[in-house]
Amino acid sequence: MNANKKIIQSPVYKHIIPSRYFCWMLLAFVFTACEQKQPDKHQVFYYNESTGIATLDPAFAKNQSIMWPVHQLYNTLVEIDSGLNIVPSLAQSWEVSEDRLRYTFHLRQGIYFHDNEAFPGWKGRQLTATDVAYSLQRIIDKNTASSGAWIFNNRIDTTQGFTAVNDSTFQLQLLRPFHPILGILSMQYCSIVPREVVEKYGKDFRRHPCGTGPFQFHSWDEGEALILHKNERYWEKDSAGNRLPYLDAVKISFFDNKATEFLQFRQGGLSFVNDIDPSFKDELLTKKGELRRQWEGKLQLKKHPYLNTEYFGILVDENNPLVKNSANGNLLVRRAMNHAINRQQLMMYMRNSIGIPAEAGFVPGGLPSRNTEMVKGYPYDPAKAKQLLKQAGFPDGKGLPTVKLLTINIYADIASFVARQLEEVGIPVQVEVIQKSLLLEQTAKSQAQFFRGSWIADYPDAENYMAMFYSKNPAPPNYTRYKNPAFDLLYEKALLENNDSLRYQLYRQMDQLVINDAPVIPIWYDMAIHLVQPNVQGFYPNALNLLELRRTRLAD
Repeated sequence: MNANKKIIQSPVYKHIIPSRYFCWMLLAFVFTACEQKQPDKHQVFYYNESTGIATLDPAFAKNQSIMWPVHQLYNTLVEIDSGLNIVPSLAQSWEVSEDRLRYTFHLRQGIYFHDNEAFPGWKGRQLTATDVAYSLQRIIDKNTASSGAWIFNNRIDTTQGFTAVNDSTFQLQLLRPFHPILGILSMQYCSIVPREVVEKYGKDFRRHPCGTGPFQFHSWDEGEALILHKNERYWEKDSAGNRLPYLDAVKISFFDNKATEFLQFRQGGLSFVNDIDPSFKDELLTKKGELRRQWEGKLQLKKHPYLNTEYFGILVDENNPLVKNSANGNLLVRRAMNHAINRQQLMMYMRNSIGIPAEAGFVPGGLPSRNTEMVKGYPYDPAKAKQLLKQAGFPDGKGLPTVKLLTINIYADIASFVARQLEEVGIPVQVEVIQKSLLLEQTAKSQAQFFRGSWIADYPDAENYMAMFYSKNPAPPNYTRYKNPAFDLLYEKALLENNDSLRYQLYRQMDQLVINDAPVIPIWYDMAIHLVQPNVQGFYPNALNLLELRRTRLAD
């Protein structure tokens, strides 16, 4: 058998996580035997990144493990507040031209880059509009090979897209109106970097970061620990005039075992844990997603909906041999698959109610377009699923070839749950667990017929989700290779629409088209969940699940 994968036959499936007895024993041990570490006199925030950190260069901030430390080290022109509004950051104000093609940003004064040996006397210099133009141009420079180059594709005027008018004024020129552009500028890809530091270190800039953020780089022993220190010259202040951040340092560890991570947390070695490993969820949470009584007072449970849709994707490119030889190309079969899944039951028993069953569109709640309220999804209806299969020419699933469902380890149980429910209506499914890198490769190359996926918003606009289904987009983001001319027309019309209400209506129409055509099976709208030490204050989840530490402090 290939070392990269294992086969799980449904409906009988195996746990690939530690046994519940082992997890219960571990929790009992830490609950009774572990004591909180004595508080350090310094304000140090500790967290673990089990997947490791590949780079600290914002041009490659393509996933959460990179975005979190990058957010501490750098600033962007604008940012997203807790209400998903675009608010000033390095730019204190901006104007938009009448044709909505030119954005003029006015920068704050007195903002300095962190100290670095690339600067004269090792002293960080003041940020200017030239730094903004350089940083954004660097993203689309082919020599950079940034994973974020797509954010400006066919949107920015390539001849005069980024212009420093003077030291404090920056202009961005679009090819055509694009309402979400401010949201794009809030992404970590668009962090502002100094040219001389980038050029001094070249490719090694990945481990010699220099920004204007609340924390500055101190040391990085890869695989062991990354340490950031407070930026004493950071420009932001709280409402009382106190300089942010309150913390003195941030230390990131790299335990790759979730049991070890939780043990470290209970011993006081970590300030918080992001998400709950499936092997611990039943011991910590009730089926309603509440903290069990024996853990009350020992830790804080913080939950917040965030912009992520978990789904199963279905390749629908009729020219692909995988689709030609599969029943997945049949619309009625795909609709039957959607009706066959009891999302409510899945969320309660497989997720302990962490998340919201996706019974509306693909776009999650929390966005102003209100898709979850107005788009009609697929309720659990096995009878309807069987009826659709019969209409498709496969009564009780007779004649349906087995479809292979690709997933990764941590979602194996959920994939098997879904496979079992599909088989109950007559759709045979084989679950195959592979490495994440292989899954990403196969979906990008349209080699995955049926696959587990998730889409976390890059910026708070429904367009970000609808871009996944625009036929002119490659994979990523159009992993299913969905193509519908009616959808494409609506998408292009939405990009040109300046009236918010009309644009939101177009988003909902597009979402409904996708749901009707069923290239995806939305499973749940996600929820950020943090286990936090009792002494941690001012630390809250947010809709983008971005690690926000500027106003975090530790009580004595």
